[in-house]
Amino acid sequence: MVLIGIIITLAYLCLIGSFVYGFDKVSVFKLKNLSSETGFSIIIPFRNEAENLPNLLQSIASLEYPKHLFEVILIDDDSDDDSVEVIKKVLDRIPLKIGVTRTDISIIKNVNVSNAPKKDAITTGIQHSKHEWILTTDADCILPKYWLDSFDEYIQTRVCQCIVAPVTYSPKQGFLNRFQLLDILSLQGVTMGGFGIKTPFLCNGANFAYRKNFFKMLQGFDGNTNIASGDDIFLLEKAVKSYPDSVHYLKCEQAIMTTQSQPSWKTLKEQRIRWAAKTSAYKNLFGQLTGLIVLLMNVLIIILILSTLFGSFNMNILVYILMIKFAIDFYLIFKSALFFDQKHVLRSYIFGFMLYPFFSVYIAFIAMFSNYKWKGRNFKK
Repeated sequence: MVLIGIIITLAYLCLIGSFVYGFDKVSVFKLKNLSSETGFSIIIPFRNEAENLPNLLQSIASLEYPKHLFEVILIDDDSDDDSVEVIKKVLDRIPLKIGVTRTDISIIKNVNVSNAPKKDAITTGIQHSKHEWILTTDADCILPKYWLDSFDEYIQTRVCQCIVAPVTYSPKQGFLNRFQLLDILSLQGVTMGGFGIKTPFLCNGANFAYRKNFFKMLQGFDGNTNIASGDDIFLLEKAVKSYPDSVHYLKCEQAIMTTQSQPSWKTLKEQRIRWAAKTSAYKNLFGQLTGLIVLLMNVLIIILILSTLFGSFNMNILVYILMIKFAIDFYLIFKSALFFDQKHVLRSYIFGFMLYPFFSVYIAFIAMFSNYKWKGRNFKK
């Protein structure tokens, strides 16, 4: 048991250490106030988002970008609340900037042709788009004022076909929100670190961009429409496999997308089961290896804690292993928290560190045997 523990711990230390190294290898992109040139079609699928849509629309109205260079396409994925009515009411009264008209924001119905409604919605939106670059986000997001400017200047100064950008949660009161913030900061650190060591394998569809022709060259979501989620990860896998030099990470403060954390442990569990359900379909070997090592490390922590409590494992070795994991995890999350300016969440790090192995192993175990719910619909693995 000691030897196995040492091997897994060293593998974990090397893995997370490589992400810490890679995090700094991705340079921060600074805006230079270049003249705007790029046209964007912003694709936003929604289902039962009446509560979040007003804030989204207000942030759209606040975008500092030439209005003739972007459009917003909202795709209604069979909402059974008053989401569409809310959009229309907000657009009638929102103080939109000069030059914005109702024609800049269109609402279309999703065309479901597969077991993946969100992928169908994005594909439907792309079919209706008029600009060269596609930007996807979610209905519970708040778009930063200079969001489009950051993508535009990056595109003007880089040769790229696909761009991954940062995402975080809005800070709220309570440990549940801080627990999720720590988690997403860790994921964002791993995402940036993966790009830094030239092995990108993670992204978030709430802040994802690609050329329309590039999407068509990759044949869109063909090959994984049997899985409801993964509109971001599976497309990234295709892009990295076929055109690795064309995929970039936009590490820019003005590009940070803010979304909403889950309001309860129940909805958080459902979300994470949905995320875990797609992992068996990953084809990126480094991504698979990363997931395996992280899972083994968390399982190891639980086994060693229980073994120590029953007197069958040395307490000192457990403490050393916990210290190694504690330190390397904190270093990565600390770097991520600095970039996102969310250092306040670190005060919950110790408790989150203690809870996370049990939470993640529980989710992994449940996801192996159960189907999942998403937006009021049931999906099979």
